Parts: sequence; C-alpha cells; structure tokens
Amino acid sequence: MSASSEDDDEKKPAGPVYTTPEGFARLKNEYEHLGGVERPRVVQGVSDAAAEGDRSENAEYIYGKKRLREIDRRMRFLRKILEAVMVVDPAVDRGDTVFFGATVVLEDDAGETFTYQLVGEHETDAQRGRISYRSPIGAALLRKSVDDEVVVDTPRGRRKLTIVEVIYR
Repeated sequence: MSASSEDDDEKKPAGPVYTTPEGFARLKNEYEHLGGVERPRVVQGVSDAAAEGDRSENAEYIYGKKRLREIDRRMRFLRKILEAVMVVDPAVDRGDTVFFGATVVLEDDAGETFTYQLVGEHETDAQRGRISYRSPIGAALLRKSVDDEVVVDTPRGRRKLTIVEVIYR
C-alpha cells in the first residue's frame, strides 16, 4: 500500500461521526479485540516464525508481518473514528421530524412500504433496514416530517417516496 493511502487512513473524519450506542460499542469492542487479542497473537506468531531462521522465504513470517500492518492500519482507523464519534440515542423522541436514529416508514407510488433506520456509516445493515444517514435516501430524509415527499435517485432510477411514520425507539 502506498504512503498516501496510509496517510488517508490517518485523517480525521470530516465533521462529527454520528453513531448509536450499539454502533459505538461494536467499534470499541473491535478496537479492544484487535489490540488485546488479535495483535498479540499475530506478534507471537511473527516472533515464532522469525526464530526459525531465514525470513526471506518464511511464508509464516511474511504473512504475519502483512497481517500485523493490516491490524495496525485498522486500529488507527478505529481510533480516529472513536475520537470523532458522537453517540446519539435513537430512543430520544424528536417528534415526527426525521433526525439521526429515527426509524422511518416510507411508501412509494405503488403503495409498497419500506422501513429504514438512519444509523452511522459504520453500522449499516441493509438486511435489517439500517441505512447510513449519509446515504442518498438517508440524506434526503433528514429534517423531513410525516407526509413529506422525497425524491431519491437509486440504482433502479428516480423514486418518489412519502414519509408515513417516524419512530424513535
């Protein structure tokens, strides 16, 4: 990986990084697991492989060093996110206006309904209807209210959606 790519990992995210308490716990747990379990295990493996002699042709040593760089890069990235994160509890009711953490029920022109929760970029899960507040749909929904219409460009084309319900839970 080039030096500029590693420098990009070092940059702090622009603006606040919103996350739910659940998302924050997941990021923190990953950081602690990498630093407390995974990294020491890989360091020991590299040390053991180095003790075997010729490192230039030692696949375990070469792979271990590569894995160690990956872990360190991920830990730097997570540390920057954790420093910039702003935890927002989605259970705090903010009425019928869409803000971070809201669960929004939408209806399209055909009468089909969709339910999405606006979450942080690092906790999205399409299978569970959790989308980033910075995604095209998420950004279009922010600060809108029940009965407002939003037009969103999606991979399937432009869609007009109506906000049916806003829930904070």
